[in-house]
Order: sequence, then C-alpha cells, then structure tokens
Amino acid sequence: MATAFLPLSPRVRWCVRIFFLLALVVATVWILRRSADPPMQQSDGPIFGTAYSVKYKYRRNLDREILRELQRVDESLSMFNPGSVISRINRNETDEADTLLCDVFRRAMQVSAVTAGAFDITVAPLVNLWGFGFKEGRDPTAAQVDSVRPFVGYDKVRLENGRIRKADARLMLDCGAIAKGYAVDQVARMLSRLGICDYLVEIGGEVAAKGVNAEGLLWAVGVQKPPADGTEPLQQELQTVLRLSGEALATSGNYHNFYYRKDGRRVAHTIDPRTGFPVEHTLLSASVLAQECATADAFATAFMVVGLEGAQEILFRRPDLQAFLVYSDGSALKVWRSPGLERLEAR
Repeated sequence: MATAFLPLSPRVRWCVRIFFLLALVVATVWILRRSADPPMQQSDGPIFGTAYSVKYKYRRNLDREILRELQRVDESLSMFNPGSVISRINRNETDEADTLLCDVFRRAMQVSAVTAGAFDITVAPLVNLWGFGFKEGRDPTAAQVDSVRPFVGYDKVRLENGRIRKADARLMLDCGAIAKGYAVDQVARMLSRLGICDYLVEIGGEVAAKGVNAEGLLWAVGVQKPPADGTEPLQQELQTVLRLSGEALATSGNYHNFYYRKDGRRVAHTIDPRTGFPVEHTLLSASVLAQECATADAFATAFMVVGLEGAQEILFRRPDLQAFLVYSDGSALKVWRSPGLERLEAR
C-alpha cells in the first residue's frame, strides 16, 4: 500500500531553508578556520655561548620544546658543560656515548674521511695548546706541538657498540665545529615531526630553512662580508643574501677569533689537525649549503683548513654541497661560488 506524504506548509519550508542556511554558514566558517594559516611564532634566547632564534608557523608557542632540544645537545656534546657526555668521556670517567654523540661521531668520521683529516673532532688538545679553547693567546713551539700530535687524529678513535674507544687516554673529543649545526638539525626535525612546514632555525649564524616566511616568500639569509684585511669587522655588512627553503647554511671564518703574535703576525683560530699549526691562506670565510646543517657546519670548518683550492676540489667531488667562498688577493675581496648558487641569491 502506498504511503501518502502531506505537503509541507510554507512556514515549515521556510524554517527548513533557514536551518540549512545556518548549517552552511557554520560549516563554511569551520572550514575557513581550519584552513587558515597559523600565526608565525618566534622563540629565542641564549645557548652554547651564543644565541638562537626560531621562527615557525604553529598554533602555539614552542619555547619549552625548543629549549629542551637544545639542552639535550648541550648535555651530550658541550665541552664547556662539565657534566656532559663528551666531557665525561674526555676525563675518561666513561666510554659510553649517548644517541646524540654516536650520531655526531659517525657524521664527523665521514667528513674526516672525505677531507683527508682536515676536519677532525680530536683536535681539542691542539686547540687548547694554542689557547683558543680558553681565549688565551699562546705561541707554542714546534716541540710543544709535536708533543701533542701523537694523541690527535681521527684514526686514533672509534665507536664500537656505543662506546668510544681511544688509542690514547689523553685523546679528547671536540664537537664544537659540528655541534651548532647538529643542534639546528635537531630543532628542525622536532618542528617537522609536529607537522610544521614553514620555519627558520638559526643558532649563532648556522641556519636551516623550510617553506616560506610570514610574507609567503622564501627565507632570506645573509652571508656576512669579511673585511679584506681579515680583522674583526666593526659592523656587520652582508656579502650576499640567499633565498632558502629546504636547505641548511653554515659559515666559518678566520676573522672572528684570532690573536697577534709578538712579531705582529696574525694567528687564525682554525688549527690544521694534520700539521698542528694554525692555517695561513687567503680564504677568509666559507659558507656551505647542504641538506643538513651539521654537514654544512663540518665542511665549512674543513674548507677553512684546506683553503680556497682545496675547498674547490672537494666541492667538485661533492655535488650535494654548494659553497660561497670569500678570499683576499691581498688588497681586495674576491668571491667564488658554486655553479647554480646564483639562482638562490636575492636580487
């Protein structure tokens, strides 16, 4: 038997239309709110004897989470934290490395192999001998340097089942040339785990960028211009500005940390682990672009050891790296950049 439906009255039809219209408005507002970009947050503060700044699009501030990641790195890799894992290993109180130190150790050994020892995390005794580790200007003799070199060398230490095995108990690890970059990576990875697609992480000049800034543009990152005479610049002047997204950038230079010998010669803070002496060449700064900041940080240091031609040779063998090298011809600054790097320079 068929069922007959009575037609709706005009009043009921009007109420139904109003109901559906209100539901549509509510749904539209909800969709718009869900799809709107979250605000750009910023977290900053002191760390590792320098400062950090992190910009990111997220619905809330992540100060505590970011600082927690940075403290984890400090507690593992800082030579200036007496309770850190690396400090305890250097004092031979333990040989057990934590996850972070194991990761950094493997990365460091890879860069050491590629650069034939120009990058070496066992350089600490030489750095301290020359006084840079404690900001003291010293001028050791060749005999003193030779006395330290037997327990310096990346081939004299290894990682075995999570433990650091030293060929000599006096050997010390120094991750200062890779730790800042690694800390940048740690914060970047934490942000990515939270689904954040737009961020800029910067620690003491080492950066990792992803996505876009608040204006919807690629992140603008400046490369500092070193003075032609290699002295400390009185004010920051930029050599160039790079537009980055999905890359990391680290810069190393010999004009930030140095002292003068009694004979007036300037001694750079970069020690060549292979000779035991500070480097003397025309390269003033090396800015390296890589997928990870720890890699860029380590290679930037290695380039300051090997100089301009050595850096170019390594770069030709490593297409995954790009670099912006500033050097002096004695009277003026010169620039060498990797092929393809010009596309990233802001005009």
